[in-house]
Parts: sequence; structure tokens; C-alpha cells
Amino acid sequence: MATETVAKPRTSMRVGVQKFGTFLSGMIMPNIGAFIAWGLITALFIEKGWIPVPALGGFGTNAEGVPNVGLVGPMITYLLPLLIGYTGGKMVHDVRGGVVGAIGTMGVIVGAGIPMFIGAMIMGPLGGWTMKKLDAIWHGKIRPGFEMLVNNFSAGIWGALLAMLGFYGISPLVTAFSTAAGNVVQFLVNNGLLPLTSIFIEPAKVLFLNNAINHGVLTPLGIQQSLEQGKSILFLLEANPGPGLGILLAYMFFGKGLAKASAPGAAIIHFFGGIHEIYFPYVLMKPILILAAIGGGMTGIATLALTNSGLVAPAAPGSIIAVVAQTARDSYFGVILSVLLAATVSFLIASVILKASKTPVGETEEDSLSAATSKMEAMKGKKSSVSSVLVGAGGTAVMAGPIRNIVFACDAGMGSSAMGASVLRNKIKAAGFPDVNVTNASIANLTDTYDVVVTHQDLTERAKPATSSAVHVSVDNFMNSPRYEEIVELVQHSNSAGAGDVGTSAAAAAPVAAAPAEAAPPSDILVADSVILNGTATTRDAAIDEAGQLLLDRGAVDSGYIDAMHEREESVSTYMGSFLAIPHGTNAAKDHIMKSAVSVIRYPNGIDWNGKEVKFVVGVAGINNEHLHILSSIAKVFTNKAQVAQLEAATTVDEVLELFGKVNA
Repeated sequence: MATETVAKPRTSMRVGVQKFGTFLSGMIMPNIGAFIAWGLITALFIEKGWIPVPALGGFGTNAEGVPNVGLVGPMITYLLPLLIGYTGGKMVHDVRGGVVGAIGTMGVIVGAGIPMFIGAMIMGPLGGWTMKKLDAIWHGKIRPGFEMLVNNFSAGIWGALLAMLGFYGISPLVTAFSTAAGNVVQFLVNNGLLPLTSIFIEPAKVLFLNNAINHGVLTPLGIQQSLEQGKSILFLLEANPGPGLGILLAYMFFGKGLAKASAPGAAIIHFFGGIHEIYFPYVLMKPILILAAIGGGMTGIATLALTNSGLVAPAAPGSIIAVVAQTARDSYFGVILSVLLAATVSFLIASVILKASKTPVGETEEDSLSAATSKMEAMKGKKSSVSSVLVGAGGTAVMAGPIRNIVFACDAGMGSSAMGASVLRNKIKAAGFPDVNVTNASIANLTDTYDVVVTHQDLTERAKPATSSAVHVSVDNFMNSPRYEEIVELVQHSNSAGAGDVGTSAAAAAPVAAAPAEAAPPSDILVADSVILNGTATTRDAAIDEAGQLLLDRGAVDSGYIDAMHEREESVSTYMGSFLAIPHGTNAAKDHIMKSAVSVIRYPNGIDWNGKEVKFVVGVAGINNEHLHILSSIAKVFTNKAQVAQLEAATTVDEVLELFGKVNA
């Protein structure tokens, strides 16, 4: 069975730095919206902005001759650091830790007199952690009725002490560090050495150490530089999408197999969506491609330095849209050129490498990319939200092992899911994989034992928690969804190497799969009295009543089952495609079924079924597993276009009964 790959706990320095970077990112990323807001206000309203407004940009004086404070200064001095400090404290000790962390951050801000992002990253978590330890001392020892008094005063007193610690102790240290780090950056810029940082940054990105570098150092220093100079080159050292784009373009032209096929989609996600991790597996597949990323990164940074270009605020995520939005007014040429040249150099280097390299003997590009994606997820420590784009054509993932069990899940586990299971089972058999187990179940009975879970698009979110390790496929109808071809392709990719041993395991795991073939239902499930060639209903609900009444007249169900048919329809539509709807009861309505029966009603002019045209309404009631056989037989009729045409042209009930003959077989 396909299971989610999670990295085992490790104690390497890389993992430690990765965790530290993730923690720093956790303080910055929730507040990126505030950084963007500040960046837009700065770009628009400062004295050198697009629309200079003294009252907003904080330059000039008002009518009384008082200097304008504006929004730019207070936001970067107070708002942004306080948000970071609060978020850091909240991460450690919930809201209470956030409040104390923000109080401590205020001491650092006032003590330093400059934007204190690094100080906020220290005081926020420190405030939350120390408050958590103090709360643990008197936990369970407070007299009833005094909890609020103790909690409020302890937070207030400790927050005041932390503010003084920040003012007198932390702010001088952080100021000294910020000054030293800024001097180092300026030294690199003055001596033309800043492009060399790509030698460390680009490999760090692929190893998921970028957060520690970008959010821990570059963003705080970039904010300080932007405040002093109106822009900063530091915001694009890591966020430039050019190097990754060049590698993906090289795969588009010179890659092979699945890597080449998936590269265009990955390039769109990377360049416009700003999700850089999408290209990491392509580098991990051929590690020498890191040279292309480094070359592109160095080119981009050199271009920015030569044109004196930069951004006014962080570009997060690293999308070209975010980059352009945060570009300083005088830097559009340099920033865009840096992205284009970075992509060009990266593309040229990667193209030479791809043309000169060969896939190892016995290994395909699909194998390489799948293995690289798994390696990326292992290094990241969790499953990637975008990795499925890489490891399967059309958005279908390639499983780590062969597919043995596929389940169709619906609310009741009876009607639509059984129909869909039958259709897909036939397709998979026709593709040469008869031993793959395709069954159906109600969502309430799902367990995390399936490789693929197929649900109606309205039910997918309900199915995911119970089957988190499976690949989930959403469909809008169970009869002829185009997603079935993707599932068949997924089976072909995943089972081609070891399909021979799938059958034994699948059969052992779920012998119920044989139920449709082994079931021996009565021979009167569909009778002439239950077939109507010209239905009188004109609406969906009336058609359900008409189909249900035929079942009731047969003595197959009681009146409660018709109510359950309406209840099921309100939950998820029973429209199947091919002009067919199969209304049936909910899972809880099984007690209302006396015997298995089917009713068939044709509506030559069609009726509106939740926006879909329906000409055939087949009411279904099945006891035990008999409904599996019934629905399998119905599916075979409606997946055959010639037989559907015969049903539309039928002039007698006997013709319909003959076409549905297998229902009674």
C-alpha cells in the first residue's frame, strides 16, 4: 500500500538548522501580509515613490510646521516587530505567551531606536517560553476564584521585567549584531563579492535550509537597508525565481520521459506561484545541476549589483508577481533583467549537463524523478503539497509500490460508488490488470488501507481524514469521468514492474471484491411492471418519487425508503453521466428494504437533474450485496453507447428488459 514517507528523526547539524529555520519562518510567514502592506505603502507614498503623499510617506511638514510622521516609519519600527514578537511568543505558549512576547519586544524596539526584527525574534519566543515555565510553577496551586487575578498580574509583572531586559540588555547586543552584519553585507557589495553568496544559498534551498538564511538574516537586514536606502538587494538573493526557471526550461527541451512531461507544469507553479520547492527534485535527480542554480543565482545578484536595483520589501512567496509588486520605482529594469539573465544562464548550464549526461542503466527518468521526489520529502520531513505534480502525468502521482486496492466511497456505499467501481473495474481489467481490487464502501466505514480513494468532489474532504496515506481522486460523476483514464494510467505506471504478485495480496486483503461475480440474486429484480417508457415527472424530486413508488408498489421497500432517497440526493447527487441517474437510499435506510428491486423510467424529453440532463432514472434497492451485481449490470449497459441509443429508441418494455437482462441473470 502507498504510504506517506516521513523522515525518521535525525540529529545532524543540517536537520537542526532546518528546524531552526522552520521556527524563524513560523514567526515571519504569518505576517508577510503586513510586510507587503508596508512595502506597497513605501513604494507608493514616500518622497521618491510613485504617488508622493507627505502625510502618508512621512516627509515634509503639515500646515502647522510639524514634521509628518506618516505610516512608513511607525509600521516598520513598531507594527512589524511587535507582530513578529507576538507570533513568536504565541508559537511557544499560545496567546498568553504572545502577549508577554510582544511586551518584551517593545522594550527592545524603544531601546534600540531602529527596526528590531532580530530583537523581536529573540524576545517573542523568550517571553513565551519563560511565561510557560512560570505558569508551570503555580499550575494547580491557585485558590478557586483567584485564577484571573494571578494570571493577569503574573503576565503583567513578568512582561514589564522582560521589557526592561530588552531595553537595557538585549537591544545593545542586537544593535551591535545588526551593525556588524550590515557592514559585512556592505563589504561584499563594495568589493563585488555578493554574487558568491549563491554558492551557499542555492544548495541551501535544495536542502531546505533557505528559511534559516532568508528569514533569519536576509529579511531583517534587508528591511534595515530598505529603510535607509529605499530598497535592498538582499530581498532577491534567495527569492529570485530565475535559477529554478532555467533548470525547468532545460528539462522541457532536453529532458526525457516523465521529467520532461512534467517540467512545463512545474515551471508555471514555480515562476507564477512562487513555490520554489517544485524544482528541487529535478536538481536532486541530477545533483550536478546545482551548478546551474549557482550560476544563475550569481548572475542575477551581479545584475542587481551593477544596476543598483532592489526591492522595497520581501517577495514572499518568490513569485514573479510578488517580485514585480515589491520592486523599487527605479529598479524595474534591473530586477526584471536579473530574473531573465539568471534564468538564461541557469538554462544554458543545465542544458549542457542534461545533453551530456545519461540516465543510469536500468533506471528510467520516471524512476529517477520519483526517487528524487521521495528524497526531497524525506529531507523536508513531510510530504510535499506540490510533489504530486512531478511524479505523474496529468496530476496523477506514481505510487511508491504497486496499487492493490482501490475504493469508491460515497455516503451510503451502495449506489453511485458501486456503479463507479464497476465501471473502473472493467477499465482496469481491459488494461491488463485484472487482479487489482476495485471495491466500494461508505465513507463512515473507510480505513487507511487503500492505495487510491475515489469520491464525488463534494465528499473528498470527508474521506481524506480516514485515508490520509492514499491518493485521492475527485470526480463529478461516477459513470464516465475522465479521471478514470488517469487512474488506469496510474495503475500502469505503478504496477508494470510487479503486477504479477499483486493478485494474491489483493485477493487476500479483500475477498469481498469477488462478491459481484459470485452473487446470485433472484431473477425478478426487474420486472415489466417496474419499467415506464414515458415518465410523467418534470423535476428531479418528482422523478425520485416516481421511481420510488414503483419500488414501493413491488413491496420491495416501505415508504421510509423514498424519504431516504430524497435525503441521499440532498447529500450528493446520484447523477452518473450518460443521461443516467440512480436515486437510492442512504446507508441508514437499509432496514426499509424488504427485497432487491430495480425500477426504470425513461424521460424522452429529459429533465433537469441539478443542471445535468437526465433521460433515464433507475431506482435501486438492494439487500446484502445484491446491489453490487445490479449496479454492475446497469453500468455495463450505460457505458455502451450503442445500448444507450437502443434504450432511447425502444418502443416496448420487452426491449428494455432484454437490454437489462443481466440484472436478472
